Amino acid sequence: MVKDPLPEPAHRGRKNRRGARVLVRCHGRVLLMSDSDPGVPGSSWWVLPGGGIDEGESPREAAARELAEETGHHVVPQALTGPIAHRVVTHGYSDRILVQDEDFFLLDVEQEFDVDTSAFTATERTRMGRWGWFSQQQMSSMELWPLQARELAAWRGQPCRELGTMEESTVPVTATPW
Repeated sequence: MVKDPLPEPAHRGRKNRRGARVLVRCHGRVLLMSDSDPGVPGSSWWVLPGGGIDEGESPREAAARELAEETGHHVVPQALTGPIAHRVVTHGYSDRILVQDEDFFLLDVEQEFDVDTSAFTATERTRMGRWGWFSQQQMSSMELWPLQARELAAWRGQPCRELGTMEESTVPVTATPW
């Protein structure tokens, strides 16, 4: 049986949006969640909680909302520090292309908490399943989106870091010439 090839970038839907993520730190350990692309069997990487900004929301408000939705941990937006970093990222997945202009915020907590995934959307339940608290040393051997998550975990009051424009994809957006 021949498997259908994955769609070319022009045939995948493209969405542009603003986004916000939260780096949650507890005594040197960072909360990460696994993500995957169901259209690419075996794909897996680790992300910071976050997602799209809804109409009328500030990036800080969206970061607090996404943290609550994805982890069950509720904070007021003012509890978040930052933004500590900014980037524009293109994610090429098997079924779509997402271009996200995103800000990163920081939340330091005194005690690690268990993640409550009961508010996950159907898509999140399909794609995201595992979570954990990881040291910077452990993070050095993990596939992280953003790659700079380990460096951001060491943030100590510096100005907002510009991470630039990048691509993180399971199915690249830019065709590779052979």
